[in-house]
Amino acid sequence: MEDQFVKIASLIGDPTRAIIMWTLLDGKAFTATELAISANTSPQNMSMHLAKLLEANLLCVEKQGRHKYYKFSNKETAYAIEAMASLIPPVVSPKKDLDKHSPIKYCRTCYDHLAGKIGVAVTESLLSQNIILGLNNKFEVSSDGINWFSNFGIDLEELKKQRRLFVKPCLDWSERKNHIAGSLGASLLDKMITDDWLRKIENSRAIQITGKGQKELLKHFNIVV
Repeated sequence: MEDQFVKIASLIGDPTRAIIMWTLLDGKAFTATELAISANTSPQNMSMHLAKLLEANLLCVEKQGRHKYYKFSNKETAYAIEAMASLIPPVVSPKKDLDKHSPIKYCRTCYDHLAGKIGVAVTESLLSQNIILGLNNKFEVSSDGINWFSNFGIDLEELKKQRRLFVKPCLDWSERKNHIAGSLGASLLDKMITDDWLRKIENSRAIQITGKGQKELLKHFNIVV
């Protein structure tokens, strides 16, 4: 186990591979060329790094036509990378207040679920309303929460059938608090985007909150945007 941990840590710790992993947190699959541009490296060097990540089963690759697309091999890898970012020490500067309200820290995606200040606020609201319960660093849906999610338009039984974690806390790197992840967290984000509360911003993990979203976040979660 110790040797395996050292191996994984050294793989992720390489600067180029760290950029690859951070880029993939966008939730999309990328070609080797796109990742090479993000990491500012040559296609040949990128191929070497991708081969190592594939061998370690941190990434997987899908072929569509002439192109190959790389992504995380499982959701847990993405959560681990996001959680690692919480180890970054807070930056103290005269621009602290401006930095605190930057779009990426205010409302963003964390792979397939909602993160940032708004993501944490949604989670804290669900906890305060006893819709979800926080027990021993785990989340679970309460009996009242089953009805709440049903009325909200989310089928919990269908989510539980998915081959992934149903609900779990994910440490938010900018807020240093947990937001909700797992299939339930992903479904919440999908619902908010489908209902036009939130809109994705092209080439960014930042999320735009619509006028409708401001009203609905206040109504359902008592969040003032």
